[in-house]
Amino acid sequence: MPPLLNFSLFSLISLIAHVNAQTYSATYLPSNAPPTTEEGQAGTNQCGTGLNQTSNCQNAYVNSVTDWCIWAPPQPGPGSVIGNTERIEVAWCIKNGTGARLIPDGAITGAHFVQTPDFVQVTGVGNLTLLNIPAGDAGGELDPHGADGNGNPIGGLVFSTAFGQLEQIFEWTNFVSDSQFCIRACKPGPQAPAFCQHIYDEMGCEWNMPANYDPGFESCKGDSGEPMGVYGASTFHQGEPATPAAHPRPSSTSCTTLSTIGNGFFVSGTVISATTPTATATSSSGSSSSATRSTSSGTSSSASATGSNSAALRVGSVNGWEQLSMAILSAVVCSMLGAVMIL
Repeated sequence: MPPLLNFSLFSLISLIAHVNAQTYSATYLPSNAPPTTEEGQAGTNQCGTGLNQTSNCQNAYVNSVTDWCIWAPPQPGPGSVIGNTERIEVAWCIKNGTGARLIPDGAITGAHFVQTPDFVQVTGVGNLTLLNIPAGDAGGELDPHGADGNGNPIGGLVFSTAFGQLEQIFEWTNFVSDSQFCIRACKPGPQAPAFCQHIYDEMGCEWNMPANYDPGFESCKGDSGEPMGVYGASTFHQGEPATPAAHPRPSSTSCTTLSTIGNGFFVSGTVISATTPTATATSSSGSSSSATRSTSSGTSSSASATGSNSAALRVGSVNGWEQLSMAILSAVVCSMLGAVMIL
Protein backbone atom coordinates (compact mmCIF):
# COMPACT_ATOMS: atom_id res chain seq x y z
CA MET A 1 0.00 0.00 0.00
CA PRO A 2 1.41 3.43 -0.89
CA PRO A 3 2.58 5.42 2.17
CA LEU A 4 0.16 8.30 1.49
CA LEU A 5 -2.80 5.95 1.24
CA ASN A 6 -1.64 4.14 4.34
CA PHE A 7 -1.44 7.44 6.23
CA SER A 8 -4.87 8.48 4.99
CA LEU A 9 -6.39 5.17 6.07
CA PHE A 10 -4.79 5.49 9.50
CA SER A 11 -6.16 9.03 9.82
CA LEU A 12 -9.61 7.85 8.81
CA ILE A 13 -9.56 5.04 11.36
CA SER A 14 -8.43 7.48 14.06
CA LEU A 15 -11.20 9.89 13.11
CA ILE A 16 -13.79 7.14 13.22
CA ALA A 17 -12.51 6.01 16.62
CA HIS A 18 -12.70 9.58 17.89
CA VAL A 19 -16.24 10.02 16.59
CA ASN A 20 -17.30 6.71 18.09
CA ALA A 21 -15.80 7.72 21.42
CA GLN A 22 -18.08 10.78 21.40
CA THR A 23 -21.17 8.92 20.19
CA TYR A 24 -23.68 7.87 22.83
CA SER A 25 -26.44 5.35 22.41
CA ALA A 26 -29.22 7.66 23.58
CA THR A 27 -29.89 11.02 25.15
CA TYR A 28 -32.43 11.34 27.93
CA LEU A 29 -34.04 13.84 30.23
CA PRO A 30 -35.66 12.86 33.53
CA SER A 31 -39.03 13.48 31.91
CA ASN A 32 -38.57 11.00 29.07
CA ALA A 33 -36.18 8.40 30.46
CA PRO A 34 -37.42 4.80 30.26
CA PRO A 35 -37.74 2.70 33.42
CA THR A 36 -34.20 1.37 32.88
CA THR A 37 -31.45 2.39 30.48
CA GLU A 38 -28.95 -0.48 30.74
CA GLU A 39 -29.30 -4.23 30.89
CA GLY A 40 -28.98 -5.61 34.38
CA GLN A 41 -29.97 -2.35 36.07
CA ALA A 42 -31.10 -2.75 39.67
CA GLY A 43 -32.80 0.63 40.04
CA THR A 44 -34.84 2.91 37.81
CA ASN A 45 -34.56 6.12 35.79
CA GLN A 46 -38.26 6.93 36.13
CA CYS A 47 -37.99 8.53 39.53
CA GLY A 48 -40.87 10.97 39.83
CA THR A 49 -40.54 13.80 42.33
CA GLY A 50 -41.85 12.38 45.59
CA LEU A 51 -40.18 11.85 48.95
CA ASN A 52 -39.01 8.27 49.27
CA GLN A 53 -36.09 7.25 51.47
CA THR A 54 -36.16 3.73 50.03
CA SER A 55 -36.09 5.04 46.44
CA ASN A 56 -34.04 3.13 43.89
CA CYS A 57 -33.70 6.20 41.68
CA GLN A 58 -30.54 6.19 39.58
CA ASN A 59 -30.69 9.78 38.30
CA ALA A 60 -28.17 12.20 39.80
CA TYR A 61 -27.77 15.97 39.38
CA VAL A 62 -24.89 18.42 39.66
CA ASN A 63 -26.33 21.93 39.43
CA SER A 64 -25.06 24.08 42.30
CA VAL A 65 -23.75 23.98 45.86
CA THR A 66 -27.32 23.55 47.10
CA ASP A 67 -28.45 21.13 44.40
CA TRP A 68 -26.31 18.04 43.79
CA CYS A 69 -26.25 14.30 44.31
CA ILE A 70 -23.75 11.50 44.83
CA TRP A 71 -23.97 7.73 44.53
CA ALA A 72 -24.18 5.51 47.60
CA PRO A 73 -25.43 2.05 48.59
CA PRO A 74 -29.15 1.24 48.67
CA GLN A 75 -28.88 -0.83 51.85
CA PRO A 76 -26.91 -0.43 55.10
CA GLY A 77 -24.63 -3.07 56.53
CA PRO A 78 -20.97 -4.04 56.73
CA GLY A 79 -21.12 -5.62 53.27
CA SER A 80 -22.22 -2.36 51.60
CA VAL A 81 -18.71 -1.08 50.92
CA ILE A 82 -18.44 0.79 47.64
CA GLY A 83 -16.32 -1.95 46.08
CA ASN A 84 -19.17 -4.43 46.61
CA THR A 85 -22.07 -2.18 45.64
CA GLU A 86 -20.74 -0.01 42.82
CA ARG A 87 -23.02 -1.70 40.30
CA ILE A 88 -26.23 -1.03 42.25
CA GLU A 89 -25.66 2.36 43.90
CA VAL A 90 -28.59 4.77 44.05
CA ALA A 91 -28.70 8.55 43.98
CA TRP A 92 -28.64 10.52 47.24
CA CYS A 93 -29.43 14.21 46.76
CA ILE A 94 -29.31 17.41 48.78
CA LYS A 95 -32.42 18.88 47.18
CA ASN A 96 -35.94 17.49 47.37
CA GLY A 97 -37.97 16.93 44.21
CA THR A 98 -35.74 14.53 42.31
CA GLY A 99 -37.41 11.33 43.43
CA ALA A 100 -34.07 10.18 44.85
CA ARG A 101 -33.16 9.65 48.49
CA LEU A 102 -32.38 12.76 50.52
CA ILE A 103 -28.97 13.33 52.05
CA PRO A 104 -29.86 13.96 55.70
CA ASP A 105 -29.37 17.53 56.86
CA GLY A 106 -26.16 17.72 58.88
CA ALA A 107 -24.54 14.77 57.12
CA ILE A 108 -22.52 17.13 54.91
CA THR A 109 -20.16 19.39 56.83
CA GLY A 110 -18.28 20.73 53.82
CA ALA A 111 -19.33 21.22 50.18
CA HIS A 112 -17.47 23.32 47.63
CA PHE A 113 -19.01 23.87 44.21
CA VAL A 114 -16.89 25.19 41.36
CA GLN A 115 -17.89 25.91 37.78
CA THR A 116 -15.16 25.93 35.14
CA PRO A 117 -15.25 26.22 31.34
CA ASP A 118 -15.05 22.42 31.06
CA PHE A 119 -16.86 20.99 34.06
CA VAL A 120 -18.69 21.56 37.32
CA GLN A 121 -17.79 19.70 40.48
CA VAL A 122 -18.62 19.45 44.16
CA THR A 123 -16.02 18.35 46.70
CA GLY A 124 -16.40 17.97 50.42
CA VAL A 125 -16.61 16.00 53.63
CA GLY A 126 -19.22 14.67 56.00
CA ASN A 127 -20.61 11.69 57.84
CA LEU A 128 -21.44 9.54 54.85
CA THR A 129 -22.24 6.54 57.00
CA LEU A 130 -25.69 8.16 57.01
CA LEU A 131 -25.77 7.23 53.31
CA ASN A 132 -25.31 3.52 54.07
CA ILE A 133 -21.52 3.60 53.57
CA PRO A 134 -19.95 1.46 56.29
CA ALA A 135 -17.61 3.18 58.74
CA GLY A 136 -14.01 2.69 57.71
CA ASP A 137 -14.75 2.23 54.02
CA ALA A 138 -12.08 4.03 51.98
CA GLY A 139 -14.57 4.03 49.13
CA GLY A 140 -14.13 3.90 45.40
CA GLU A 141 -15.06 5.43 42.08
CA LEU A 142 -18.38 5.53 40.25
CA ASP A 143 -18.45 6.41 36.54
CA PRO A 144 -20.36 5.59 33.33
CA HIS A 145 -17.67 3.21 32.00
CA GLY A 146 -17.67 -0.14 33.78
CA ALA A 147 -15.62 -3.10 32.64
CA ASP A 148 -18.56 -4.58 30.72
CA GLY A 149 -19.49 -1.31 29.02
CA ASN A 150 -22.27 -0.49 31.46
CA GLY A 151 -21.95 2.17 34.09
CA ASN A 152 -21.10 1.97 37.76
CA PRO A 153 -23.85 1.98 38.82
CA ILE A 154 -25.50 0.17 35.93
CA GLY A 155 -27.99 2.58 34.37
CA GLY A 156 -26.84 5.56 36.40
CA LEU A 157 -27.63 8.85 34.63
CA VAL A 158 -26.33 12.33 35.47
CA PHE A 159 -28.04 15.61 34.54
CA SER A 160 -27.10 19.27 34.93
CA THR A 161 -28.36 22.80 34.25
CA ALA A 162 -24.88 24.26 34.79
CA PHE A 163 -24.21 24.74 31.08
CA GLY A 164 -27.65 26.05 30.09
CA GLN A 165 -30.83 24.01 29.81
CA LEU A 166 -31.17 20.77 31.71
CA GLU A 167 -29.22 18.11 29.81
CA GLN A 168 -27.76 14.68 30.24
CA ILE A 169 -24.07 14.60 31.16
CA PHE A 170 -22.35 11.69 29.46
CA GLU A 171 -18.91 12.02 31.08
CA TRP A 172 -18.79 12.21 34.86
CA THR A 173 -16.88 10.73 37.76
CA ASN A 174 -17.67 10.37 41.46
CA PHE A 175 -15.50 9.18 44.35
CA VAL A 176 -17.07 8.55 47.72
CA SER A 177 -15.92 7.10 51.04
CA ASP A 178 -17.33 7.11 54.57
CA SER A 179 -16.13 10.70 55.12
CA GLN A 180 -15.16 12.33 51.81
CA PHE A 181 -16.75 12.79 48.40
CA CYS A 182 -16.19 14.44 45.05
CA ILE A 183 -18.27 14.48 41.90
CA ARG A 184 -17.45 16.09 38.55
CA ALA A 185 -19.78 16.50 35.58
CA CYS A 186 -18.04 17.45 32.34
CA LYS A 187 -19.50 19.78 29.76
CA PRO A 188 -20.50 17.81 26.66
CA GLY A 189 -17.79 18.24 24.04
CA PRO A 190 -14.41 16.94 22.87
CA GLN A 191 -12.67 17.71 26.20
CA ALA A 192 -15.18 15.84 28.34
CA PRO A 193 -13.45 12.41 28.38
CA ALA A 194 -10.12 13.96 29.37
CA PHE A 195 -11.46 16.07 32.24
CA CYS A 196 -13.69 13.23 33.47
CA GLN A 197 -11.16 10.44 33.04
CA HIS A 198 -12.17 7.18 34.70
CA ILE A 199 -8.97 5.13 34.73
CA TYR A 200 -7.62 6.37 38.07
CA ASP A 201 -10.07 4.59 40.35
CA GLU A 202 -7.45 3.89 43.04
CA MET A 203 -6.18 7.46 43.31
CA GLY A 204 -9.06 9.00 45.23
CA CYS A 205 -10.65 12.42 45.34
CA GLU A 206 -7.75 14.74 46.06
CA TRP A 207 -5.56 13.30 43.31
CA ASN A 208 -8.29 13.23 40.67
CA MET A 209 -9.98 16.48 41.69
CA PRO A 210 -7.61 18.77 43.57
CA ALA A 211 -9.92 21.26 45.28
CA ASN A 212 -11.18 22.47 48.63
CA TYR A 213 -12.14 19.64 50.99
CA ASP A 214 -12.40 21.71 54.17
CA PRO A 215 -15.54 22.08 56.28
CA GLY A 216 -17.78 24.91 55.12
CA PHE A 217 -19.88 25.72 52.09
CA GLU A 218 -19.07 27.83 49.06
CA SER A 219 -19.78 28.34 45.37
CA CYS A 220 -17.00 29.56 43.05
CA LYS A 221 -15.96 30.14 39.46
CA GLY A 222 -12.68 28.50 38.59
CA ASP A 223 -10.13 27.46 36.00
CA SER A 224 -10.27 23.97 34.54
CA GLY A 225 -6.63 23.24 35.34
CA GLU A 226 -5.01 20.16 33.84
CA PRO A 227 -6.84 16.88 33.13
CA MET A 228 -6.09 14.21 35.70
CA GLY A 229 -3.08 12.08 34.80
CA VAL A 230 -1.82 14.39 32.05
CA TYR A 231 1.58 15.98 32.67
CA GLY A 232 2.66 17.98 29.67
CA ALA A 233 3.25 15.57 26.79
CA SER A 234 3.08 12.44 28.95
CA THR A 235 0.17 10.60 30.51
CA PHE A 236 0.44 8.64 33.74
CA HIS A 237 -1.19 5.23 33.86
CA GLN A 238 -2.27 3.78 37.16
CA GLY A 239 0.06 1.00 38.29
CA GLU A 240 3.26 2.49 36.90
CA PRO A 241 6.25 2.33 39.27
CA ALA A 242 6.27 6.05 39.99
CA THR A 243 3.07 7.92 40.85
CA PRO A 244 3.21 11.65 40.16
CA ALA A 245 1.83 14.17 42.61
CA ALA A 246 -1.65 15.54 42.08
CA HIS A 247 -1.95 18.70 40.02
CA PRO A 248 -2.05 21.95 42.00
CA ARG A 249 -5.51 23.15 42.88
CA PRO A 250 -6.76 25.37 40.01
CA SER A 251 -7.37 29.01 40.89
CA SER A 252 -10.90 30.12 41.72
CA THR A 253 -12.68 33.46 41.95
CA SER A 254 -16.07 34.97 42.72
CA CYS A 255 -16.62 32.69 45.69
CA THR A 256 -19.81 32.98 47.72
CA THR A 257 -20.01 31.34 51.12
CA LEU A 258 -23.08 29.82 52.72
CA SER A 259 -23.70 29.03 56.36
CA THR A 260 -25.23 25.64 55.59
CA ILE A 261 -27.01 23.58 52.96
CA GLY A 262 -29.88 21.15 53.28
CA ASN A 263 -33.44 20.22 52.41
CA GLY A 264 -35.32 21.11 55.58
CA PHE A 265 -36.38 17.56 56.39
CA PHE A 266 -35.49 15.33 59.29
CA VAL A 267 -34.28 12.00 57.95
CA SER A 268 -33.72 9.01 60.20
CA GLY A 269 -33.15 5.73 58.41
CA THR A 270 -36.06 5.40 56.00
CA VAL A 271 -38.29 7.86 57.88
CA ILE A 272 -38.70 11.45 56.66
CA SER A 273 -40.45 14.23 58.58
CA ALA A 274 -40.44 18.02 58.52
CA THR A 275 -37.92 19.71 60.82
CA THR A 276 -39.71 23.04 60.59
CA PRO A 277 -43.32 21.94 60.42
CA THR A 278 -44.95 25.39 60.62
CA ALA A 279 -46.75 25.26 57.30
CA THR A 280 -47.42 21.57 57.61
CA ALA A 281 -48.52 22.00 61.18
CA THR A 282 -50.91 24.74 60.10
CA SER A 283 -52.28 22.45 57.44
CA SER A 284 -52.41 19.60 59.91
CA SER A 285 -54.00 21.92 62.43
CA GLY A 286 -56.51 22.96 59.80
CA SER A 287 -57.14 19.33 59.01
CA SER A 288 -57.34 18.61 62.70
CA SER A 289 -59.70 21.54 63.07
CA SER A 290 -61.74 20.14 60.23
CA ALA A 291 -61.59 16.79 61.90
CA THR A 292 -62.51 18.49 65.15
CA ARG A 293 -65.29 20.28 63.37
CA SER A 294 -66.41 16.99 61.91
CA THR A 295 -66.18 15.46 65.34
CA SER A 296 -68.03 18.44 66.73
CA SER A 297 -70.58 17.99 64.01
CA GLY A 298 -70.74 14.37 64.97
CA THR A 299 -71.14 15.45 68.58
CA SER A 300 -73.83 17.90 67.54
CA SER A 301 -75.51 15.16 65.60
CA SER A 302 -75.24 12.96 68.63
CA ALA A 303 -76.57 15.80 70.72
CA SER A 304 -79.39 16.27 68.23
CA ALA A 305 -80.04 12.59 68.37
CA THR A 306 -79.97 12.79 72.15
CA GLY A 307 -82.22 15.82 71.99
CA SER A 308 -84.61 13.92 69.74
CA ASN A 309 -84.58 11.07 72.19
CA SER A 310 -85.23 13.48 75.03
CA ALA A 311 -88.05 15.05 73.08
CA ALA A 312 -89.43 11.63 72.38
CA LEU A 313 -89.25 10.87 76.08
CA ARG A 314 -90.97 14.13 76.87
CA VAL A 315 -93.71 13.41 74.32
CA GLY A 316 -94.03 9.94 75.73
CA SER A 317 -94.38 11.38 79.25
CA VAL A 318 -97.03 13.87 78.14
CA ASN A 319 -99.00 11.22 76.34
CA GLY A 320 -98.80 9.03 79.41
CA TRP A 321 -100.17 11.77 81.69
CA GLU A 322 -102.95 12.52 79.24
CA GLN A 323 -103.97 8.87 79.18
CA LEU A 324 -103.84 8.69 83.00
CA SER A 325 -105.91 11.87 83.30
CA MET A 326 -108.49 10.58 80.86
CA ALA A 327 -108.69 7.34 82.82
CA ILE A 328 -109.23 9.18 86.11
CA LEU A 329 -111.78 11.50 84.52
CA SER A 330 -113.63 8.54 83.05
CA ALA A 331 -113.70 6.86 86.44
CA VAL A 332 -115.05 9.99 88.10
CA VAL A 333 -117.75 10.42 85.46
CA CYS A 334 -118.79 6.78 85.77
CA SER A 335 -118.99 7.10 89.57
CA MET A 336 -121.19 10.19 89.31
CA LEU A 337 -123.50 8.50 86.80
CA GLY A 338 -123.76 5.48 89.06
CA ALA A 339 -124.72 7.72 92.02
CA VAL A 340 -127.38 9.48 89.97
CA MET A 341 -128.97 6.17 88.89
CA ILE A 342 -129.11 4.95 92.49
CA LEU A 343 -130.86 8.06 93.51
